[in-house]
Amino acid sequence: MSASSFSFDPYTRIHAHHQTLTINGPSKLSGHVRISGSKNSSLAILAATLCCSGATKLRNVPNLSDTRAMASILSSLGAVVEVSGDEVLVCSDRVGSVEPCGDLVKEIRGGFFVIGPLLARFGEAAVALPGGCDIGSRPVDIYIDGLRALGAVVQLRDGKVQARTRNGIGLVGGRFHLSYPSVGATETLMMAACLADGVTVLSNVAKEPEVIDLAHFLNSSGAHVEGAGSCEIRIMGRRWLPGNNEHFITPDRIEAGTFLLAAAITRSCINVFPVVPSHISSLVHKLCTAGCRITRSGHDSLEVSALCKTGRESLQAFNVRTGPFPAFPTDLQPQVMALLTTCNGLSIVEESVFERRMSHVRELQKLGAGIEILGRSTLVYRKHKERALHGSKLTAMDLRGGASLVLAALAAEGTTEINGAGHIYRGYEDLDKKLAGLGADIQINSNH
Repeated sequence: MSASSFSFDPYTRIHAHHQTLTINGPSKLSGHVRISGSKNSSLAILAATLCCSGATKLRNVPNLSDTRAMASILSSLGAVVEVSGDEVLVCSDRVGSVEPCGDLVKEIRGGFFVIGPLLARFGEAAVALPGGCDIGSRPVDIYIDGLRALGAVVQLRDGKVQARTRNGIGLVGGRFHLSYPSVGATETLMMAACLADGVTVLSNVAKEPEVIDLAHFLNSSGAHVEGAGSCEIRIMGRRWLPGNNEHFITPDRIEAGTFLLAAAITRSCINVFPVVPSHISSLVHKLCTAGCRITRSGHDSLEVSALCKTGRESLQAFNVRTGPFPAFPTDLQPQVMALLTTCNGLSIVEESVFERRMSHVRELQKLGAGIEILGRSTLVYRKHKERALHGSKLTAMDLRGGASLVLAALAAEGTTEINGAGHIYRGYEDLDKKLAGLGADIQINSNH
């Protein structure tokens, strides 16, 4: 396939949310499903290409509205971005602006990541406050405090974070303790520190696999990053990063987890690949506790089975509390809640990361789910012995909440229509096609 430039129209993105998924259930799934590259890794590593001279090739990049938006953010700065299938080629040598398109940054949380590389490489940056799903408070104060610890002058003015280095000296290495192990702040400060003068030590950092993936990319580009995946990261700054390398994006652990849950909620058996089992160990443990059988069918494949033995399999309820990695991921909380509405017993789901990540509850209740919210804790139960979920008309309000509605619809009796499906496609490449390939009766159509 010949390469072509990434192009992105914010108007098209807004109206992409006006799509509807129609699912006829209940479904029985079988077969193999291929997991795409990590959305969250891709966003951070696309931003990190701004640290590098020369051309960088990224492989296994998922074709999502979020990754297309990130590519357009880079293009708005003057970078040359080309795509061929799941490969993205970025050259930042022609970057001539330190202020990315504000409308695009307001669309995705990851757009804010560019402030670190821009400040470190060019001495200044002006980046709009970030957007993304409305799931709770996600302040940028950790980012700002961390950049100040590296010697930057940072101000919040006119809805933008404006940062510059002091008297053209550039960023300098320093010590910074994150008040919360934010993934985005950890990644942004890592990128900035790679081009700072001296040694930077970041403590209480995020340990997520996406942080490790970013560190691997930076190191392969000429940086010196140690400790990614632990509580402390040490970065030896370089004057420049030569780049000119290739990097393979790690598989998306949240997509993999969502398909494991799809098998569980439909009491089916499927094979999921490629996957790094250690990235989703907390979910695997919970599903095994519930009664699923999960086995390795290869070095990067998992088979999950919740097949019925006597007409209906009785998966057991379990409790979940979200937290930073390696705890249960908040990005799988809505999907696991959908499963728990079909399990025997009472479950307690505690959301400790995002206080407003509960938009899916009201929609799941429309399907007949037994859910009660008590502060940040949610009680989940199956209302009747027989399958209680039934088709309805629903609205996806955010990415992961929308995915939970898809899972519930797969298990529900009758037809379910999910409006706002464009939210879901921010994080799931070809979701309808992948589910249809497993046997689901699912269609997507546009409302305009």
